[in-house]
Amino acid sequence: MTEAPPHIPTLQGQRCLLRELRLGDAPSLAAHADDMAVWRNLFDGFPHPYTLADAQAWCGGGWRDGGHVWGIEVDGQIIGCIGFEAQAGWLRCNAEIGYWIGQAFWRRGICSEALRLVTAWAWANQPDLNRLSAGIFAWNQGSQAVARSAGYLLEAKLPQSAFKAGHLIDRVVWAAYRPGVAAASSPSFDPLTIQP
Repeated sequence: MTEAPPHIPTLQGQRCLLRELRLGDAPSLAAHADDMAVWRNLFDGFPHPYTLADAQAWCGGGWRDGGHVWGIEVDGQIIGCIGFEAQAGWLRCNAEIGYWIGQAFWRRGICSEALRLVTAWAWANQPDLNRLSAGIFAWNQGSQAVARSAGYLLEAKLPQSAFKAGHLIDRVVWAAYRPGVAAASSPSFDPLTIQP
């Protein structure tokens, strides 16, 4: 049985609106995504060039395969996306979050606000989640600033841990933890008391 795609609620911020993607968003999305500066900072699977057909496939429903995904709307147009995908089984308390916006909208606080909105929504609506993490290319100071501004903490530096366009590169991981859950280096319970 196929799992139903997640419901994507509209989240209103001061700088942006986060909402479900629609096929009509494809031209705007393609215009912002077809940029080498955007592509350079994203993982494999994000094509370059980014064509209208790519945007139509994504906005027409492809986004539903990526967990919870929102289009980032500013001034009535979709300028990027943000989303997270929860892990399963014994790692279900974790989700990986990712985001991007068109270069014309960088350094305006839009992406930081979007990350804060989605993070707050995740804590309120995903009870199993305790940790959201963003894997970011180490050279991408802008995305690291977004994570920092949204309250994420630098969790790890991963030298030579990924390939981008045939080059071995460094990554960093920024993470946020559910508020009110004490962080500790040792368990808050006696592990010998765990029973099957």
